[in-house]
Amino acid sequence: MGEVVKDEYQTDYVAGQDNIAKFGFDIHNIVFPFTALLIVVFVVATLIFPAGAKELLESTKDGAIAIFDWGFLLSANLFVLLCLALIFMPVGKIRIGGENAKPEFSMLSWFAMLFAAGMGTGLMFWSVAEPVAYFTDWYGTPLGVAPNTQEGANLAMGATMYHWGLHPWAIYAIVGLSLSFFAFNKGLPLTIRSAFFPLLGDRVWGWPGNLIDIVSVLATIFGLATSLGFGAQQAASGISYLFGIEGGLNVQVGVIAGVTAVATLSVIRGIHGGVRVLSNVNLIMAGLLLLFVMFAGPTLAIFNWLWDTASSYATNMVALSNPFGRDEDTTWFHGWTVFYWAWWISWSPFVGMFIARVSKGRTVREFVTAVLIIPTVITLFWMSTFGGTALDQVQNDVGVLASEGITEVSLAMFQALENIPLSAITSLIGITLVLTFFVTSSDSGSLVIDSITSGGKTDAPKGQRIFWAITEGTIAGVLLFVGGKEALNALQAGALSVGLPFTIVLLVMSYSLFKGLHHERRLLIAEGKMT
Repeated sequence: MGEVVKDEYQTDYVAGQDNIAKFGFDIHNIVFPFTALLIVVFVVATLIFPAGAKELLESTKDGAIAIFDWGFLLSANLFVLLCLALIFMPVGKIRIGGENAKPEFSMLSWFAMLFAAGMGTGLMFWSVAEPVAYFTDWYGTPLGVAPNTQEGANLAMGATMYHWGLHPWAIYAIVGLSLSFFAFNKGLPLTIRSAFFPLLGDRVWGWPGNLIDIVSVLATIFGLATSLGFGAQQAASGISYLFGIEGGLNVQVGVIAGVTAVATLSVIRGIHGGVRVLSNVNLIMAGLLLLFVMFAGPTLAIFNWLWDTASSYATNMVALSNPFGRDEDTTWFHGWTVFYWAWWISWSPFVGMFIARVSKGRTVREFVTAVLIIPTVITLFWMSTFGGTALDQVQNDVGVLASEGITEVSLAMFQALENIPLSAITSLIGITLVLTFFVTSSDSGSLVIDSITSGGKTDAPKGQRIFWAITEGTIAGVLLFVGGKEALNALQAGALSVGLPFTIVLLVMSYSLFKGLHHERRLLIAEGKMT
């Protein structure tokens, strides 16, 4: 007879137990109204005092980055180590949803959705702008390396890869795995609070859980609205650059309206008919663009950059991850690395929960490998192709990036594509990718916010999802139209400021996850289902 182990995670609580169902909505009676109230207060205050809100929130963000830089870096390092450990630990054989669970999506669709939700849009812009910025000392250089040198070029690519490789995906993986395990293996509601059940027990359904979910919704909607607002400015700049149309406020608001409309239609169609289809289209277009640039651009240089980027990433990872004794590049690593870590952490409730929603049926080992390793490898090819092409142009004095450097981040990729055949077509594909990546982010974000504000239900009324999709676009459009860039900067600073307290939340969540997985393995061994 095996050891008798009690399942300590049984609870009488069910998703939607504390809900109010009225006017076609099915909402949690605490999380939804408090979240809505805080959103309205924040947006109104930002519109009335955009400069003051920006100054207050940016000082909060800058203070957190300056004082707790070590906390962000060490925590991110820990998340990477924990994820790598999960791949090799015996708990890696545990299947999300139980031993008989089957994947809801094909491997390709699953990967396309998690990649599109995670960082697709950012890669479109920063894969060119970031390495060129480091190489030319646009805003500091990593590890104090001399700019405009071959060593500077190698470290520029390695540092860019560092910001978009293992560390951000480890953050997403910890959140996604925690939520999917407790939701699909333990039958808890699909909401952030459920990941803390091993530590809080049934108290998680009270005020501690409400607070966690409210902060998660605020971080998600402010992060999405900020990205949509700045993304509209970037897309408008690209449209202006390509077609000579004035990329002013009207065009930017029009982009937001268009993205919101398509995202709303996608939300209506649901995950299978909406996000999945768009994500697959994104992956195909991005793959074709990658292959074209790889073979129509400086092919030999790109393949050389593949090796140089990978080796620079590997050899400099420890130095870039060390928060101590960084006097030679304090400005750089505060303005870039710590900023990125705060941003990824503030986005982790949204991206992690969406990944959890679509990952049922995968083993823990499959999950972590797909979320951590595969995106890092794909990003290596993407960065080496686009960043390597841009650096090759700068080093050989070709094009605008070589003569003027980074003038506007949103134009960097188009300026690089200008020196490759069929630039008009590739740039048009680039703009289309930016817009469709924004649609998938908005769509998946609406599904996540809807799940949290409905108490963890995954089948809330369709009108509720439509409400959140329109709300995201409205916040971005109103802030941009009335408050301008100052209001968006304030919103971004607010989202980043959530990064510090959420770092602590993620550390506690990691402990809760490992405790839950270990307990699940003991249960399976006792039942004779695992050795």
